[in-house]
Amino acid sequence: MFKVIERLLKDKIATEELSFSGSERYRGKITGNCPQNLRAACAAACPVGAFQPAENEAGYTIDYRRCIFCGACVGKAMGAIKHENSDAMPVLTETAAEVTAAAIKQKLGRSLHVRHLDAGSCNACDFEMGAMSNPVYDLHRFGVHVDASPRHADLLMVTGVVTRNLEQALKMSYEAMPEPRLVMACGACAAGGNTYGESYAIVGAADKVVPVDIYIPGCPPRPAAMIAGLLAAADMLKAKM
Repeated sequence: MFKVIERLLKDKIATEELSFSGSERYRGKITGNCPQNLRAACAAACPVGAFQPAENEAGYTIDYRRCIFCGACVGKAMGAIKHENSDAMPVLTETAAEVTAAAIKQKLGRSLHVRHLDAGSCNACDFEMGAMSNPVYDLHRFGVHVDASPRHADLLMVTGVVTRNLEQALKMSYEAMPEPRLVMACGACAAGGNTYGESYAIVGAADKVVPVDIYIPGCPPRPAAMIAGLLAAADMLKAKM
């Protein structure tokens, strides 16, 4: 027992620097050139329509807002394309730019208050959001705080495909926020809306109900990618004020 206590006091718990790459088995951004004879098969294999053939150097485009990183297209490409172990980073609609690790370089002096709304998720994104507050990621060191009311929030963070039951709640939460206000669609369900297809119970992506400023790819996204998106949102908020 004393050895355990001694070890805890010696090592403590160190907050880690944010890493935007996962383990070797992590399915992240897709790279490589897809041969023309395999592009149709790759597109047909994608369950959410994220892979589309294109007349560019790679031979395809990936809509990372929809992508669930299932690897179906990679399997059909017979090794021509592959998953990297790095995150597909958040996309800012205002500038149509992809956030990079540079988003965290100027972390001091920021403040962002976030209201989370689960519009119909499977809870995978919500679990990863919870991890942002643990000692490893320590979200609060960046000046980002989660609020209980949209009336106190700068940003509405939406997870899950928007269901009919929660469509009104999403609208009301957005309308209750003070200006300037931002919306983040977190994960493939909220960002792309194609994960569960179409049915009487589903509206779809968050941008079908409210204007979205930031899309976080992933199913679910890693906490580091979420934090990068939140810090980019803090910069956007500062520019609007």
